[in-house]
Amino acid sequence: MTTTHMTGSREAWLAARLELLEAEKELTRRSDELARQRQALPWVRVDKAYRFETDEGNVSLADLFRGRSQLLIYHFMFGPDYVAGCPSCSNIADGFDGFVVHLAHHDVTLSAVSRAPFAKLQAYRQRMGWTFPWASSIGGEFNFDFNVSFTEEQQRGAAIEYNYRRGGHAMDATKVPEAVARFAAECGTDALTFSRDRPGMSAFVLEDGVVHHTYSTYARGLDGLWGMYQWLDRAPRGRNETGLWWRRHDQYDKR
Repeated sequence: MTTTHMTGSREAWLAARLELLEAEKELTRRSDELARQRQALPWVRVDKAYRFETDEGNVSLADLFRGRSQLLIYHFMFGPDYVAGCPSCSNIADGFDGFVVHLAHHDVTLSAVSRAPFAKLQAYRQRMGWTFPWASSIGGEFNFDFNVSFTEEQQRGAAIEYNYRRGGHAMDATKVPEAVARFAAECGTDALTFSRDRPGMSAFVLEDGVVHHTYSTYARGLDGLWGMYQWLDRAPRGRNETGLWWRRHDQYDKR
């Protein structure tokens, strides 16, 4: 098979690679500056008494820190009516167990939080073979306050605020995107119910007994957490996507 991609000598490749290297270095410097800007955001005190169901029982937001001063929460799409977690969130979460121990030794706790009952989270975590902390916020306002869960009324009235935009996230039940319909079915629910939960991550700090919210990101702001994509972006054909090709890791054909 003859390739349709440009080919060249090692010398030509090296010249192009060195030019690309400058662009990569500039991106790295810009990324470092963005990290500094994230850390410079003002902290917002969290006064509401949120409660969560966990392996340790019913706990507070401060308890989720597990004795550390920093907490990173992944807002995992697993609504109360789902029978399984979102496939995309599951893809991202596949990397958590490898990071948790390193973050813990750097004064950071990583935990997922979802609205599904804790028993559902436990069963799904066991199915996936994960061990990272995962808390249920069922019955509380945590997910709603951090703009990753919405009521039916908000959904009907297009009053959803997600990814720092209000409106524009409503869904017409007669015009459901194919990807949403597929993922909803894989989670054992309908598209509208599925879409009342969204992905995101939030960061918190605990200082002098007070919890502050420091950062949140959503949608494509989560790209950097997809370990799979960081590798694909460096593969010869990149992401090379024509649709939603990924599955939960236990659903692929054996290769």
